[in-house]
Amino acid sequence: MNLGEDFTRLVRRGIGHNAVSIQSDIDWLPLYELAIQHGLEAIVLDGADSMPEVAATIPLNLKLEWIGHVLQIFEERYKAYEKAISELAAFYNRHGFKMMVLKGYGCSLDWPKPNHRPCGDIDIWLFGHWKDADAAVMSKKGIKIDTSHHHHTVFYWQDFMVENHYDFINVHHHKSNVEFERILKEQGQDCSYCIEVLGEKVYLPSPNLHALFLIKHACIEFAASGINLRQLIDWAIFVKKHGEDVDWPWLLGVLDRFSMRTIFEVFNGICVEDLGFEQCIFPYVLYDPQLKEKALEEMLFPKIDKGKDFWLPSRIVWKIRRWKANEWKHQLCYRESMWSAFCSGVWNHLQKLASI
Repeated sequence: MNLGEDFTRLVRRGIGHNAVSIQSDIDWLPLYELAIQHGLEAIVLDGADSMPEVAATIPLNLKLEWIGHVLQIFEERYKAYEKAISELAAFYNRHGFKMMVLKGYGCSLDWPKPNHRPCGDIDIWLFGHWKDADAAVMSKKGIKIDTSHHHHTVFYWQDFMVENHYDFINVHHHKSNVEFERILKEQGQDCSYCIEVLGEKVYLPSPNLHALFLIKHACIEFAASGINLRQLIDWAIFVKKHGEDVDWPWLLGVLDRFSMRTIFEVFNGICVEDLGFEQCIFPYVLYDPQLKEKALEEMLFPKIDKGKDFWLPSRIVWKIRRWKANEWKHQLCYRESMWSAFCSGVWNHLQKLASI
């Protein structure tokens, strides 16, 4: 059995699904490192712990490090994450702004163990009132706002980076994103879904917005730097919990309009065949098996690394290499040509040099 198979089978067990039997001769160190890359070290450990005979083969020193990592980076940090979201929402509520959380926290609420989903930035949508809200943060809290990004401003609230979205996606990098953004903003006006986080009112995306944004965000990441398996788990768990509330004919129509149906079906195929979700929760699971395997391999072991060399000339060369290597993924995720996207991307970087 190879590393990828061991990994996906342990992930399946970790999210509560049955998996084909797992052998005991696992090479645990590279598997642990792969789990970290995908933000799934807590889930993989849950999977191993569900099979005592497998968990017993983890070297003791590694298991102690692993448990400590999960306790500190996941469970303890999740408490701080939730507290930060509650206090940020309290600030906005006092000053007349409605705060919607995107992706991370809302996704975690549906996981078997919410604090075993990694928490990173706090992504928020303020129903179009981002500028006044940023002014309030600066004037009332003395917090510096970073405006160098294309579709959100950035500031730090406690120990967490907050991305305050004025656009859901970058509208400068692909022409089709302008039209797609209009659809997301239309859906983003729905303020009928909310919860309380430690006593404070926090808004969540409607099922249609959440579904469309999760798919689009996964496509953007897949076509560019690559996505991790955690993002597909976010998608599948959302469908399992809220799929009956999604207007699937509308959603599929949008995906068809933007040439995203094939990659959508590939994502669903991975969720069913490799992550163990029931086929019946998805509207369609029709895919090319070879394409699905190619996509999964690229997710697990990207051909182009993340580009750690930040010396500008080297980084430009790396971006060109990545652009060429990702052509097949781009064709699955966008309706415009690579050259059109290249020209838009160059202009995008010239407008915001910090994005290079």
